Amino acid sequence: MNPNKALWEKGDFTRIAATMRDSGRELVESLGVGPGLHVLDLGCGDGTTALPSAELGATVLGVDIAENLVAAGNARAAAAGLANLRFEEGDASKLDGLSDDRFDLLVSIFGAMFAPRPDDVAREMVRVTKPGGRIVMGNWIPGDPTLVAQILKISAAYTPPPPEGFISPVTWGVEANVLNRFGSAGIPADHISCMPTTYVFRHAGPPSELLDSFRHYYGPTMNAFAAAEANGKAEELQAELAALFAAQNQGGDSSTVIPATYLKVIVHKP
Repeated sequence: MNPNKALWEKGDFTRIAATMRDSGRELVESLGVGPGLHVLDLGCGDGTTALPSAELGATVLGVDIAENLVAAGNARAAAAGLANLRFEEGDASKLDGLSDDRFDLLVSIFGAMFAPRPDDVAREMVRVTKPGGRIVMGNWIPGDPTLVAQILKISAAYTPPPPEGFISPVTWGVEANVLNRFGSAGIPADHISCMPTTYVFRHAGPPSELLDSFRHYYGPTMNAFAAAEANGKAEELQAELAALFAAQNQGGDSSTVIPATYLKVIVHKP
């Protein structure tokens, strides 16, 4: 199996996505999504940004590599009565079946950044976007002190070294890499903007419960705990992450509100 597909089908990202809905909706509303727009949500999960896009009247296709998340997205669309939204499986680095110049807006929030072959990902995103259209990415920033970058950093310290040739997903959080990758896909630098932006995780319970969801349902953290358990370091990893979640929480003892900084990328295709 494709290792990336295996990673995201291993857990159940819907448990994490449930804590991200408010920020997903706020992001979509800030993009001016509405009727008449054709939107591709790439690496969409179960629809944190795809559903609000469709609710605002756009015609939306969600594409994700994980079969379980595609099924969950289609179930959410059906439950919401959104005939203008559907989900299908696909690989961000090779969007077979999607024609050139098809979408007015391509959104990928913490999605396409995890696909292998980032240069191919950039070319595919540009290819399927219409001239005059936009690509909007949200990418975690390497070394950032806020939640998700630190989860990924801590998890990496407990897992075996990646295979030769592996390119870390968080390299998408470096502006120079963004400019190089989209530049190679034909986008001039003055058509690309990057800005640090905040996403908020919200959970109606203590941060220890959110950590529990990451431990049992988020692929990268699941892999870290599996490796740590094999090396007798699971308690050490748990303690390190628990301290992180508690320190970052702004919601008090009984609720969780944790902001996380990411790089918001907006590309205007000429």
